[in-house]
Formats: sequence, structure tokens, C-alpha cells
Amino acid sequence: MRDSLGLRPGLQHGHGPAHNRLDRILTAPRPGLALAGARRGLCEFLAFGVKEARSCLFAGLFFLCVFAVPRGGLLGIPRYDLLLAAALGIQAAMVWARLETLDELKAISLFHVVGFALEVFKVSGGIQSWSYPDFAYTKVLGVPLFSGFMYAAVGSYIIQAWRMLDVSVRHHPPYWMAGLAAALVYANFFAHHFIGDYRWYLACGIAGLYARTTVRFRPLDREREMPLLLAFVLIGLFVWIAENISTFFAVWHYPNQLGAWSAVHVGKWSSWSLLIVMTFTIVANLKHIKASIHVPAA
Repeated sequence: MRDSLGLRPGLQHGHGPAHNRLDRILTAPRPGLALAGARRGLCEFLAFGVKEARSCLFAGLFFLCVFAVPRGGLLGIPRYDLLLAAALGIQAAMVWARLETLDELKAISLFHVVGFALEVFKVSGGIQSWSYPDFAYTKVLGVPLFSGFMYAAVGSYIIQAWRMLDVSVRHHPPYWMAGLAAALVYANFFAHHFIGDYRWYLACGIAGLYARTTVRFRPLDREREMPLLLAFVLIGLFVWIAENISTFFAVWHYPNQLGAWSAVHVGKWSSWSLLIVMTFTIVANLKHIKASIHVPAA
């Protein structure tokens, strides 16, 4: 039996069990709080910020390591190798502390593989969209193995935010359509070097596909709603900002940054937003998350 949104009763709120004490505290129901006006706005804003920080735990710790490890490495160990060790350690600690499940780890590992494959192509001799200038023992085909974790960090954030903010989605397009759009986005990252860049055509198609789709989330005690397309754009913006910080610290370079650092072109914001669409599509196929997604009947 399903409710009017197509969700099974009992699964509209709370996607999977809270795995640790911190998550149980953050996701505990708080019905009927006596808040109004500016006080409510401030409390919801603070609660949202805390849950976002928890959702960004892997990304935050990983990028803290990116900023903290000197470019010359430590104790004779190259920086890229230290970053790989740090990423593996953070990931293992999150699973051990039950901040992440094994099923979620499998999905995040897929993001790592997908991202690493893209990196290998982009740094190859015939493409050279960007480069990793420093030496490392854990470089494969010119790409340090830690780089896949930057894509995994985005996937980790979406998975964690889904649980922390009690996310549900209304009017999601049919899964085969969403999957096809995501596949075309990924293919365009490769193909545009040979047959032209069709990102804006894809963006228009995605805008139509998700035009009615809204995401519901619960910062505190009340459900809030926003267009899913806006969420894609906002997350893409934050990833673009993180990319600017990373290139400033010379983790990698674009060709125009070899002489001196300059801001990453704002056009990359659109690329990251499209990559978020692809990442979201993978996350939306996780079994415990599908229960919170409403796909209208044909």
C-alpha cells in the first residue's frame, strides 16, 4: 500500500537507521517546537548548518588534509601519496564509527572509479585539460590515486545529506530517463574533445526532465521544499569554489595556471553542476533511498 506520493508508509521520513549516537541526536524527531519569526529562522538556519557540516564530514576532513600537507610532502613521502593514505584512513574510520554503511561505501567507491577514469582521460597527452605536476609513487597514467576521492567526496556528501536532512523527492522522472541523461552527461565529458561540446543541449534537456521535480528536506522540525534543479546548481557552485581553492594550493593545474594562479573559469561551474546530476542519479538508485523518491505513474 502506498500514500498519495507513491511512498510506502513509514518510509517517508528517516532513510535507514541512525548508525551512531551523533546521527541519532541530529536526526531525532522534534515535533511541535514553539518557534516563530526570526527565532525560528535562526534556529532552522543553525540546524541546517550543523547537518550540512556533518554531511560534509568526509569532504571537510579530506580537504583539510589537502590544505595542511606541504607541497614537498612530509618525512620524504610525496604529498599525493600522503593524501591517498589520508583519504583511505578517513574512509575506514567513517565505516568503523558507523558514520557510513558498507552499501554506501560501495556507491562511493563507484564514484571513485568513475572520477578516476575521467581524470586519466583528461590528463592524457592528447587532451591535457589539466595536470598533476608533482611526483608520487601512487600515480597511475599520470593521475594520483587520491584524485578519485575528490569525486567520492561529492557522492559521500549527497548520501549523508539525504539521511541527515530526511530528504525526499517528488515527481522524479522515470529512472531510465534519468539514467540516460546521466550517461550522456558523462559521455560528453569525453566526446566534446572530438565532436563538440553539447553540455548546454544536455542542460536544457535535464531542465525539462526535472522541471517538476522538488526536493523536500527537514532542517529542524518542519519540512521545507525547493526545486531539485536549484539544488544541482548550488552544489555545483560549492564544488567550483572548492576547485578554486585546490588549484590555489597547486594540487593540480589548468593550462592557464602554469605561470601564475588565476581563478578557474566560471564555465566549470556548469560542468560541476552536470556532474552533480550524474552523481545524484547514482545515489537515487540506492535501495534505501529509492523508498523516499516519488516517480509519477505513466
